[in-house]
Amino acid sequence: MKWTSLNDLREAYLSFFEGKGHLRLKSFPLVPMGDKSLLLINSGMAPMKKYFTGEEIPPRRRVTTCQKCIRTPDLERVGHTARHGTFFEMLGNFSFGDYFKEEAIPWAWEFLTETLAIPADLLWPSIYEEDDEAYAIWAEKIGVPPEHIVRLGKADNFWEHGTGPCGPCSEIYFDRGEKYGCGKPDCKPGCDCDRYMEIWNNVFSQFNNMGDGTYTELENKNIDTGMGLERLACVMQGVDNMFEVDSVRKILDHVVAISGKKYGEDKDDDVSIRVITDHTRSAMFMIADGVIPSNEGRGYVLRRILRRACRHGKLLGIDRPFLPEVCVTAIGESDAAYPELAEKRDYILKVIAREEESFAATINGGIAILSSLMDEAKKNGRTALADADVFKLYDTYGFPFDLTREMAEEEGLSVDEAGFRALMEEQRRRAREARANISGWASAEGNALSGLPTTEFIGYDATEGEGKVLAILTEEGSVETLTEGEATLVLDATVFYGEGGGQVGDTGVMRAEGMSLSVTDTKKTDGVYLHMVTLDTGKLSVGDTLSLAVDTARRDAIRRNHSACHLLQAALRAVLGTHVEQAGSYVDAERVRFDFSHFAAMTGEELSRVESLVNASILRAEGCSTAVTDIETARAMGAMALFGEKYGDTVRVVKIGEGSTELCGGTHVSNTGNIGLFHILSESSVAAGVRRIEGTTGLGVLSLLAERDASLSSLAKDLKAGSVSDLSRRALALTAELKEAKNALAAAESKLAVAQLASLIGEAETVGNVRVLTTAIDGTVDAARTLCDAIKERYADVVAVIAVRDGEKLSFVACAGGDAVKAGAHAGKLASLAASVTGGKGGGRPDSAQAGGKDLAKIDEALAAVKAALK
Repeated sequence: MKWTSLNDLREAYLSFFEGKGHLRLKSFPLVPMGDKSLLLINSGMAPMKKYFTGEEIPPRRRVTTCQKCIRTPDLERVGHTARHGTFFEMLGNFSFGDYFKEEAIPWAWEFLTETLAIPADLLWPSIYEEDDEAYAIWAEKIGVPPEHIVRLGKADNFWEHGTGPCGPCSEIYFDRGEKYGCGKPDCKPGCDCDRYMEIWNNVFSQFNNMGDGTYTELENKNIDTGMGLERLACVMQGVDNMFEVDSVRKILDHVVAISGKKYGEDKDDDVSIRVITDHTRSAMFMIADGVIPSNEGRGYVLRRILRRACRHGKLLGIDRPFLPEVCVTAIGESDAAYPELAEKRDYILKVIAREEESFAATINGGIAILSSLMDEAKKNGRTALADADVFKLYDTYGFPFDLTREMAEEEGLSVDEAGFRALMEEQRRRAREARANISGWASAEGNALSGLPTTEFIGYDATEGEGKVLAILTEEGSVETLTEGEATLVLDATVFYGEGGGQVGDTGVMRAEGMSLSVTDTKKTDGVYLHMVTLDTGKLSVGDTLSLAVDTARRDAIRRNHSACHLLQAALRAVLGTHVEQAGSYVDAERVRFDFSHFAAMTGEELSRVESLVNASILRAEGCSTAVTDIETARAMGAMALFGEKYGDTVRVVKIGEGSTELCGGTHVSNTGNIGLFHILSESSVAAGVRRIEGTTGLGVLSLLAERDASLSSLAKDLKAGSVSDLSRRALALTAELKEAKNALAAAESKLAVAQLASLIGEAETVGNVRVLTTAIDGTVDAARTLCDAIKERYADVVAVIAVRDGEKLSFVACAGGDAVKAGAHAGKLASLAASVTGGKGGGRPDSAQAGGKDLAKIDEALAAVKAALK
C-alpha cells in the first residue's frame, strides 16, 4: 500500500473496470437531465436511474464512472467539522441486468487488495444479516475470516426507497487503527466511533418492494457500486479528512497564503479556511455545468455557496476580492480529468468575480443594518429576530437569509424561520397569481387525435405538394364535412412546417376543385401536424386530396432569420466564449430572437464583432447542408444540442458554413448569401445569467433603414437643421445652450439650498458628541456640495448625508465638520453605506464624499442605515 494521488486513484479505478468489460462514461453534468426530482446530481447512480428502471436502454450493460456530486443539506456544518463538504466525486461500477454478486464482490476485493495493495487484514466486509449468499462469497470464495465479516440489520445494509427495486448491501470498511477507536473489546464496523471507515458499498438490486411489506425477485438484477474518491484518498494518503488530501490541500494552502493565517492554530480560522476551500470547488464545477447565481433553484444554491465563502474571507481579514485567485488553483487540480474546467476557465472566473463584487456591495449595507437589529433585540431582552425584519433584510437589501441566521446564531440569537418562509411563500403566491396560465392548448385536441398516424413532412425541399384529409376538427369536435368557418385539419402529408424548435408555423393556401382554404397557422403535437384553416369557398370532406402551397415569401423570410440564428450562436461563442449556450429562441418572418447564457451585458464592441462575424459568413455565400443520423454520430460531427433537451433515435444535423453545426428540425436557406444582411436590433437581460439578442435579416434590414431615414428627416425638420447632414452641428449647438441654462439653474438652486440651511440644521439629531443630518433633495449634486461646504464651514460638529434626486438619477453627498471627524465620523464610509443599500457604490475622504445610488425607492432605508451605523 503506497501513497497515491487523488487523480491517480480516479484513473486506476476507471481503468480497472474498463479491463472488466465496462464502458467508461465521463461524468454527467451536475444539472440533472430529464429529472425534475433533483436540483443537482448527488450520487453516482442518480443520472442513471432510468437505466435501472428500464425506462431507457444503457449504452452498455456494464458501465463505470467517476461522477461529480453536490450535496447541501448540511451546508451550515461545512467548515465546522472536517467531515462535511458540499462537493465530492463518486466512483462507481454498474451492472444493468448483467453480472451480480459472484463478480461484483471479488472485483471489489481485487481492486483494493491487489491494485491498491491495501493489506487484507485491514479490510472488514459487512453484509445484510439475512444475505447468506454474500456471506458465502466473502468467506468461501475470497477467504475472508468469518470473524472479519459483520452482519448488520436493515437500517445499515439494505437499500430501499419506497416501492420499486431494492436490495441488500455489502460494504467494505477500512480499519484506521486503535487510536481512532472507542476502546471497547467488541469494537467493529457498525460502531459509532471513528476507527472503521466505510470505503466501498455494493448495492445488490434483486427485489421489488411491493409496498405491502412483501418482496418479489427481480427478473433482471442490478449492481450499483458507490465509493467516495476523496474518502479512498484519505486511506491511501494516510490523512484524517478530505481537506488533507493532496489536491484539496493545495487549494486550502492557497487560502492560507492569501489570508496570512496558519491552518491548525485557531479553531475559528480553520472553519473559514475549510469553508472557502470546499465552496470554491463546488462553485467552479456548478458554473462549468451551466449554473448561474440567482435567487431560485440551483442558482440560489450556487449563490449561497459563493456568498458564504465571501463572508468567511472577511472573517479571515481578507479585505479584497480573492475567490478567483483560489479558483485558479482549484481548476488546475482538476482540469485534466474535467477538461470543461479549462475550456470555461475565463468564464468561471468572471462569474465568481462578479458575484463576489455584487455581494461586497450587499454585505456592507446589510451587516450594518443587521448589527443594529441584533443590538436592539439583545437590549430589549429578545432571543430571536423578528420574521418581518429578517424578510425585509432579504427582500429589500438582498441580504441572504442563511447569512442572517448564521450571524444571529454567533450572537446567541435565533431567527423565526417559519415566519420568514411564510412571508416568502406569500410573496411567491402573489407572483404566481399575477402570471397568466397559457398552457393546455395541445391537450384540447387530445382525444380527437388518438389513432391518427404521424404526418409525413415533405416541406424541407418543397413549398408545394399534395395531402389527403384525415380529420377535420372544429369546436364541436371531429366532423366529416366542413361547409363554412374555421377548423383544424390533419393530413397524411404536408409541406407546411409545424411550429417547433422556436420557429413559427407556415401559412398559405390549400385548394381542390371548387374549394379554397386559407392556412393561418400550423402546429404539431406528437408528430401530428395541425393546420389552422378558414374555408373561403366550396365544401371540404374527410378523404379529399388537396393541393398545398406555402406562402413562399413568408417562408423565405423565416428561413433567413432561422439560419441567421445559427450563425449568431456561433458568433457569440467565438466572441464571448464557449460557455454560451442556447436558452431559448423565436424565429418568424420579421425577426430572430435568441436567448443565451452569459453573465453580463454585452459591450458595444462585442455586439459589433458578433454582427460582423455573421455578415462575413453571409458575404462568403457559404453552403448549408443537412443530414439525418443518430445522436452519437451527430455529436461526433460536432453538432451542438440544446442543453437538457431529449432527442430521439434519429436527429437532423444542420451545418452552415464552417462555423455552425447544430441539431435542428427547422427550415433554412441553401446558401448564407440568401440571408442578404444581418443587423442586431437590441441586447437585453431576461433572467439572471441569461441575455437576449433580437435581430433581423434581408428585407427586414431594408425596412429598418427606410424607417430610420424617415425618422432622421423628421428630426432634422423639428430641430430646424435644414438637412440630415446638418443634424450633428445643430445638436451640438442645442447642447451648449442647454448646458448654459442648466448651469444657471444649478447656481440658483445652490443659493436656495444655503438659504434653507438654518431650518435644516434644526432637524439634526444628536448622537454622542456629534449632530447627524440626513435629508433628500430634488436638484443637482453641485447644489448638495455647496450645501455641504456651508455646513462644514459653520457647524464643526455636524455630519450630513444628502440624497440627491436628479430626475431618475440618484446620488449621495456626505460631509463631516472638523469636530465630527475627530469624534470618529467618516463621510466616505457613510456615503458608501447609503449607496450600497440602494445598489450603488462610491466613497471619499473623512470630511467629504460622494457616491452613486440606483434604487430611488430605497432612499429612506439608506438614510436610516446611515443613522444606525453612526450610532
